[in-house]
Amino acid sequence: MKIMEFIIGITIHILIPLIGFLYFIHFRNRMKNENIQKAPTLELFVVFATYGALLIVALTKLFWNWSGMASLGVFYLVLVAPIMMGVISYRNRKIKMNTKYHKWIYSSGILYFVVAPLVFLLLFLIGENY
Repeated sequence: MKIMEFIIGITIHILIPLIGFLYFIHFRNRMKNENIQKAPTLELFVVFATYGALLIVALTKLFWNWSGMASLGVFYLVLVAPIMMGVISYRNRKIKMNTKYHKWIYSSGILYFVVAPLVFLLLFLIGENY
């Protein structure tokens, strides 16, 4: 294995998830420090995990070797994530104005239905030219 392949693999599969998890912890702690009532911690985790999975699948397609795990990621993003993001948006629609965090989570849930199809379309178009 070449050193560049090793660096790409470590970046995609270890560094990016670690950075995403650290950002999740950062926002969770900010909500705790700001004494947010009914802080949307679980919803925040699902949003981070979903968009992180979308990023990892995209980077895997572009820079790495496709695998069974990548296929499972696509399975989640196509079949499970839309339901979860829809539920998150629906549950936060009435309380989205409570805090900026509630609004961000509501918007992230809605935007998934635009962002994910665009990412999959671009990956499909780019993949045809590889």
